[in-house]
Amino acid sequence: MDYFPQPVLGVETSCDETSVAVLYRREVLSNVVSSQAQLHKRWGGIVPEAAARKHTEAFLPVLEQALDEAGVTMDDIGGVGVTNRPGLIGALSVGVSAAKAVAFARGLPFVGVHHLEAHVLSPLLEEDVPFPHVCLLVSGGHTELFFVRSPGVYEYLGGTLDDAAGEAFDKSARALGLPYPGGPAIQKAAEGGDPERYPLPRGLEDPTMEFSFSGLKTAVLRLVQRLGDRLDVASAAASFQSVVASVLTDRALYACSVVGVSHLTVVGGVAANRALRERLLQQAEEERVSVTIPSLRLCTDNAAMIAHVASWRLASGERAGYDLETLAVDSLGRR
Repeated sequence: MDYFPQPVLGVETSCDETSVAVLYRREVLSNVVSSQAQLHKRWGGIVPEAAARKHTEAFLPVLEQALDEAGVTMDDIGGVGVTNRPGLIGALSVGVSAAKAVAFARGLPFVGVHHLEAHVLSPLLEEDVPFPHVCLLVSGGHTELFFVRSPGVYEYLGGTLDDAAGEAFDKSARALGLPYPGGPAIQKAAEGGDPERYPLPRGLEDPTMEFSFSGLKTAVLRLVQRLGDRLDVASAAASFQSVVASVLTDRALYACSVVGVSHLTVVGGVAANRALRERLLQQAEEERVSVTIPSLRLCTDNAAMIAHVASWRLASGERAGYDLETLAVDSLGRR
């Protein structure tokens, strides 16, 4: 991948994190993320209108912090990249409007970036990942497998038929009386729990590259309703987490065998889950598949991965006009 010869400003506001980053080629000079988790905690999930308002309030302070941490000024910035798809329309519109304003005021080229592509290519910020490889993208809104032939060339292999894994974490955490966001809450609650105490469904029968987590989520709710105060919450959380980690691992490695590659990348917010990382690394070693998982700061939504794709696309001559639109839904790698 070739990169833009000047620092690139990245903007990410697709959901509930306001992030601005400065990237010079593959070097992350700054990557500031302002999370809205505490705001949405009161509702137990993301409220789109509240998220958009918070992005509006947070953008300028986050921009100033990103420039300051990078040790640059706007005079040093050569281009701008912004997430314009997919995501919450109101949230995306804040970031796209801000990026357009910055680009127009400074006379800078800018591009719209596909949020999922940014996740898929994020491991390249830290390692030279071999091509082709399989990528498991697992987050609050997405659980998908891609055959990554080369940067920009993706083939969709399979994905969730209902809930994404991250969504299942959030809803199961709520059923167990745990706080939002569900991923960190379940991981913490599962410490000391017995992952085999409560048998829970895996969803679809193996072998498959598809996922279904709605039955698992429902099984957790019924477990809570049936046992009430007798429920061992730690073991219920551990059992849920174990099933999700097992399903994700088995199907990602199966995908590697189907397309005939021996390298797997795992990206997205759920990739930060410790149980998933441990299971993946252990089982992949047994099956002689090498695995790349980005550091925690690059797993959750962040602007560094947006600036990374933007730098590459700007270097290839791509430019967006001021009529750049936002899209709530936009698949990657589907024919």
